[in-house]
Amino acid sequence: MAHDKSKAYLVGAGIGSLSAAAFMIRDGNFHGENITVFEASPVLGGSLDAAGEAASGYSMRGGRMFTTDNYECTWALFKGIPSLIDNRKSVYDEMVEFNEKYRSHSKARLVDRHRAKVPVGSMGFSMQDRVELLKLVSADESALDNARITDWLSPHFFETNFWYMWATTFAFQPWHSAIEFKRYLHRFMLEFSRIETLAGVKRTVYNQYDSLVRPLQKWLVDRGVTMLTSCKVTALDYKYDNGRFVVTGIQCQKETKTHRYPVTEDDMVIIQNGSMTDDSTLGSMTSAPEKRGATHTDGWRLWLDLAEGRPSFGNPQAFKNCIAQSVWESFTVTLKTPSFFHQMTAFTENEAGTGGLVTFKDSNWLMSIVLAHQPHFIDQPSNVEVFWGYGLYPDRIGNFVAKPMDECSGEDILRELCGHLRFDIDTTAEAICIPCRMPYITSMFMPRTRSDRPLPVPSDSKNLGFVSQFVEIPDDVVFTVEYSIRAAQMAVYSLLSIDRPIPPVTPHDQSFRTRFDALVKTFE
Repeated sequence: MAHDKSKAYLVGAGIGSLSAAAFMIRDGNFHGENITVFEASPVLGGSLDAAGEAASGYSMRGGRMFTTDNYECTWALFKGIPSLIDNRKSVYDEMVEFNEKYRSHSKARLVDRHRAKVPVGSMGFSMQDRVELLKLVSADESALDNARITDWLSPHFFETNFWYMWATTFAFQPWHSAIEFKRYLHRFMLEFSRIETLAGVKRTVYNQYDSLVRPLQKWLVDRGVTMLTSCKVTALDYKYDNGRFVVTGIQCQKETKTHRYPVTEDDMVIIQNGSMTDDSTLGSMTSAPEKRGATHTDGWRLWLDLAEGRPSFGNPQAFKNCIAQSVWESFTVTLKTPSFFHQMTAFTENEAGTGGLVTFKDSNWLMSIVLAHQPHFIDQPSNVEVFWGYGLYPDRIGNFVAKPMDECSGEDILRELCGHLRFDIDTTAEAICIPCRMPYITSMFMPRTRSDRPLPVPSDSKNLGFVSQFVEIPDDVVFTVEYSIRAAQMAVYSLLSIDRPIPPVTPHDQSFRTRFDALVKTFE
């Protein structure tokens, strides 16, 4: 069925919205020129951003972990999106080829206070840890509403090698949701038995903005999709038809002008509800990022307004009500000399792009860094190197710098990092370190009930869908690109009544071999 007259409006231009537009065209017979994307910032990509240049320094808020054993919807989509570098290959084929050449096998996953590589052959579990972990993995989610991980696991668990590796790979905190932690243990059970080497982790050729967002954006623009950047949607007009919510208009602001787009019942609107990178702020080599949050929340306001008095639209307050428990800080370092990479290669015994995260387990900030294969940006000069890192505890005073991470400049962060590595500060001479504070970055992990997240298309909605890390997909896990893309596919298929199967979540956790390997790992 062709939708010659129907129009689609997507609020927010993160990977979820861009994927939704692609599914409309690919599977819904939608004409690209009938699709409009509204984005409040000047660029597309949402949280998968990357910017800058060699002279002033590159910056990216973060990157997501990938596997080719999972991410069923992601790879099904990107098998049809041409690479920016070689359009004879798909993004998926390009990535598979790249990861065959550069395989992950970390030899320095954890480093202690003495700059010694921690032996990680043993996960460090006690018998009590094993019993409690098994109870959590087996628990029904009805018993986990509003529960924290600490409600199910004893203090010793959070001192194990396993916790340091799992928590820093996926950015979990002890006070986060027990539901989400359990879902991760099931979804990534394959990674349980190889978490110390990160052998299951796959990487994009460049940063994820250059490798995923830009090719998808080009594919959409080539098909006539309209991208309105620096255009903030402020409200939706709506009515009720036989008890069902119907969007009738979109109000937005671009520069100083206010616009209204009429929406018919045959049109559809998909919004990104909530934002894990809302109110992110950048620092510099000489200044710390501004502390923001609570009073700003532009990325949450639309969902807050829509959800008020409508339980089926979810409960955004469950996720944004405690910045202290959802904030952490990342940093991107641009190097003009090769000394740091050379010394890291000698210390870790990993070439850049093969080691994954190096976590300083005794760091007050719980700092980790990762050296990707170079170049990490498409336009990066050959004599420049870039790496990324983050700290899970930005409110704590450093081990080598006498102030909290979120009060540190880029220069301070480099001094702290060199302290942990016992590198001379001259190793980072001419480096540019750009810190980024993100108050809501793990808000999707906050303790919640099962009704706090709306379905991609609520049962009482006629033409409105949600796409984000804050919708409910029972078998999948948040804080992944896959979650946004799966939500997009679910929303589009529901709104357009597309009778076509969505790639199911691969049940690795039901495999006897996977379960056996995970069990053996707990006793090592």
